[in-house]
Amino acid sequence: MLIEGYDDGPLAAGEPLLARPGFWSHYLLEICAGGTGGERPVPEWFGDDGADTEAMSETLMDPEWWPAFRVPASAGPGVVVVYRNLVGDYGIDFLLVPEGQSGVQRTAGWEGALSGTGLTWQDLVGIADSPAPATDAVNDSAARLLLILPLLSDSDIPEGATARVSAALTAVGAPQNTACKTAEYLLGRLTSRPWHDPTWASPLSGS
Repeated sequence: MLIEGYDDGPLAAGEPLLARPGFWSHYLLEICAGGTGGERPVPEWFGDDGADTEAMSETLMDPEWWPAFRVPASAGPGVVVVYRNLVGDYGIDFLLVPEGQSGVQRTAGWEGALSGTGLTWQDLVGIADSPAPATDAVNDSAARLLLILPLLSDSDIPEGATARVSAALTAVGAPQNTACKTAEYLLGRLTSRPWHDPTWASPLSGS
């Protein structure tokens, strides 16, 4: 796999990992966990157990193999999520793929905390619901939404956002009795982080 700017990295298609036990609990808890107070989330909220999550961690963070997850859109920019497994410089990069272009631009990154420029809820849903059909990409709308959910940088989300995320979690295997709680936790963490300045605007807004 080739992605501009990652010529020296052993990139590999990560999409097959989405269906494996432990993926969603590792991915979302690693990026969205933190804060104080309230009930601490556990892998079981996602239908996983600790052993599954631990095994997935070893796979996703292997310096010899950098998983990349492609979320192209049929209209407008798409997103690529890359596990940048450099020894001593591990992180997760979120790359924006501008419409009609072959190059990418890094819009945000996670290295213990998220930084960069995020997306509005409307942008996230727009990308999730407009897949560009491809055999080498993520086409399922639930998985697409959850993959790019950490980019949410918008405190003004609609009333139905929790139900939408809860349904997506259930679709990827989370138990129905914990999906709503998990969705509320994730959205609460994401919408309360001051990770952009007051002049922030989504990179898709034209600002």
